[in-house]
Amino acid sequence: MNRRKPLPSPLLLLLLQLLAVSSQLIPSADTFTNHTTALPECLRGQESALLRLKRSFSTTNRSTIAFRSWRSGTDCCRWEGIRCRGTTGRVTSLDLGDRNLESRPHLDVTLFKELTSLRRLNLAGNDFSMSEIPSTGLERLTRLTHLNLSTTNFSGQVPRSIGRLTGLVSLDLSFRFEPSLGPFHVDGKFHADLTRRRQLTLPNLSALLADMGGLRELHLGFVDLSGQGDEWCAALARYTPNLRVLSMPFCELRGPICAPFAGLRSLSVIDLQHNRLTGPFPEFIVDFSSLSVLQLSYNDLHGWVPPAIFQHKRLVTIDLHQIPGVSGTLPNFSADSNLENLLIGNTNFSGAIPSSVGNLKSLKKLGLGAQGFAGYLPSSIGELTSLTSLEVSGLEASRNQLSSTISPDFCSTKIQFLDLSYNILGGSIPSCIMADTNALKVLNLKGNQLQGVLPHDINKHCMLEAIDFSDNWIQGLLPRSLASCKNLEVLDIGNNQINDSFPCWMSTLPSLQVLVLSNNKFFGHVAKGKGICEFQSLRILDIGSNNFSGALPWDFFIKLKSMMVNTANGALVMEYQADLQRLQQEYQVATSLTYKGNSITFEKIIRTLVLIDVSNNAFHGSISEAIGELVLLNILNMSHNSLTQSIPSELGRLKQLESLDLSSNELTGVIPQELASLDFLTTLNLSDNNLKGRIPGSPHFMTFPNGSFVRNDGLCGHPLSKKCSNATTSNTACCPSKDKPADIMLFLFAGFGFGVGFAVVIVVTWVLPLRKKS
Repeated sequence: MNRRKPLPSPLLLLLLQLLAVSSQLIPSADTFTNHTTALPECLRGQESALLRLKRSFSTTNRSTIAFRSWRSGTDCCRWEGIRCRGTTGRVTSLDLGDRNLESRPHLDVTLFKELTSLRRLNLAGNDFSMSEIPSTGLERLTRLTHLNLSTTNFSGQVPRSIGRLTGLVSLDLSFRFEPSLGPFHVDGKFHADLTRRRQLTLPNLSALLADMGGLRELHLGFVDLSGQGDEWCAALARYTPNLRVLSMPFCELRGPICAPFAGLRSLSVIDLQHNRLTGPFPEFIVDFSSLSVLQLSYNDLHGWVPPAIFQHKRLVTIDLHQIPGVSGTLPNFSADSNLENLLIGNTNFSGAIPSSVGNLKSLKKLGLGAQGFAGYLPSSIGELTSLTSLEVSGLEASRNQLSSTISPDFCSTKIQFLDLSYNILGGSIPSCIMADTNALKVLNLKGNQLQGVLPHDINKHCMLEAIDFSDNWIQGLLPRSLASCKNLEVLDIGNNQINDSFPCWMSTLPSLQVLVLSNNKFFGHVAKGKGICEFQSLRILDIGSNNFSGALPWDFFIKLKSMMVNTANGALVMEYQADLQRLQQEYQVATSLTYKGNSITFEKIIRTLVLIDVSNNAFHGSISEAIGELVLLNILNMSHNSLTQSIPSELGRLKQLESLDLSSNELTGVIPQELASLDFLTTLNLSDNNLKGRIPGSPHFMTFPNGSFVRNDGLCGHPLSKKCSNATTSNTACCPSKDKPADIMLFLFAGFGFGVGFAVVIVVTWVLPLRKKS
């Protein structure tokens, strides 16, 4: 019997129909591939313009890395630093920022003809070789909203064409401040070498901003605005009502912060530090509800600062330091404050430092070195776990009135920068402050009344880079555990009561560049014995006014390699700062040195300054000829010792020497003629010796006063009143040069007994010139 096959169920038929439909709706893998390649690519003209831009930079390792994806024939929308608008393939963003590229003389402006769709252009952090910003071309970029040309080494005037970019939201023409190139302070006054930094000038701020009503960020740091007078403030208030970020440090701004400035209520950042602003402190800033950063340091403002500013809910940074004219008191701080940086050092704030400062749990940097603070340093500061920088210092001429002792609460903290200098702190230095911390990099306790001995249990993982314990009453020995501080660059223990021998053991510190031991009770010989005493990085050695004795060892001087070879690599200053990446605070070690006869405090040690001071000791014997190897020396002071014999002519090799003091010794012989060739020598003191002969008659030597040579009974000639006779032994006649051909002839004639020839040479070489000089 034949059976009929069962018919498919209705459900099965429905599934088969759905599969058939879905196979038509879902695209295959090939379909996806074709769709991707069908997107618009970078337009050919824009690719060509970008390749021209690439060729305008010199070929270096950095350019090779930056442009490795920039290859002809590939989609430029996929190149590194390039972004395109997806539907058109037009380049909308060109970002080559911070690539350290080196440009050829001029930026190729023709590329702007093709890249008119650009909205963001960033060329910051590259070197355009002091060329000018193109005066034309930029105005074609009518859609540009963000332009960043900061730290590009452009020079000249800011072109008017930038003012035609009416859609700009952010403009950055600043030089980003690098601390290693920054300002320095001497005697509390601000000085800065900005001749290489203010390369751009802006003669008319109003003309630049007149059509930029939508601008929200303006960065002009280091742009020269000195020609604006006090019009800069009115221009900002008139043309940039929507401004949120204003950064104009180091711009030579003058005049007051004008009343119309109060209308810029949208500001969240105000950075006007390092200018020449005058007038009253702008109290209306309290009403800027969006303000998060206020930096007005290094200006000449005056008047009362409302305590409400310190209670502002959004403020993260308040920087008013180095404004001596402003005054006020600190309020009680609430626990909901957002303050991270509070800096009011060298101001006229007064009163007590409130213990509620311990409520500022977010605080990272605290600078309270105002001249009027009195009382105690609150121990609650030690409870601020985020604090990395603490400066509560006064000035040498105006100390703070903070007394008591240094609290152990500062131990075991994250503080990297601790400056309590120029107070009246007493007691001893807590041993835990150097034993329990792995973070501390700068410790400055200069100018207090600290007593006792130095801590000897220094952390074996010591990170200290700069230590200044000078101008205290500290006794005892230098702690040998300082040898653990392998990063130490500066040690200043001057003007204490340290009673120890010369620390040859510190020569194991590879980075030590400044060693100041002056005005203590150090004793014995310098570098005596067979031990290693090689300070190869040392550039400043001050051991004056101690009880050192013996001869000055020549083998010690020839190991001062950093005084022989220029290792500065073009850097202008030698700075010591506590982790600038995180602290963003520059710190300069203030070292007191005897410079050109005067005691001067160097607030920043110039890297080109090379100094040796061994004065006011009991050294005897001769001055080593090896000193002539230290060709980078600027200052040499060997006065007030018992040095004998002659001044070595090798000192004439010290072509960088500015100050030479050999006074109050027992030196004999003549003044070497070679000293007359030291063109940079501006201070010379050879008084109180046993020198004789004629003072070198060079025009340079004639500028030195009478006091440079007095109390040398055998000296004569200008500037002394004692005239030289024809028979006076001159420095030249005493020691004829070994290289003179006439001297060689004299030797030959004398050796062979040619009496007539000998007489002729004597007359021609010596007698006639002497008579002419007389």
